Amino acid sequence: MLISIKWNKRAINQFDEAIECIEKESLTNADKVKREILLKIDSLLQHPEKYNPDKYKTKNDGSFRTFEQHRYRVSYRYKGTDIRIIRIRHTKMNPLEY
Repeated sequence: MLISIKWNKRAINQFDEAIECIEKESLTNADKVKREILLKIDSLLQHPEKYNPDKYKTKNDGSFRTFEQHRYRVSYRYKGTDIRIIRIRHTKMNPLEY
């Protein structure tokens, strides 16, 4: 079974904005955060269900999951052979239902 990772446009924009914000303070830190988040996302290819279901997702059938890295919360959905990165937000932001 070949699993693929896809990103929503919204998640791409949120990730880019987060990295740009960090870059204003430190290019080194921005690179570190970017690299480590992307490594965690890539690790989903081997173990897509290793993170807990997203407790902020209403009516979650268990396919919506989340993890945190460097105070950023990455929400994704694993269904069939697809992993979809849905949202990336700082943990100090209020969770939004989706």
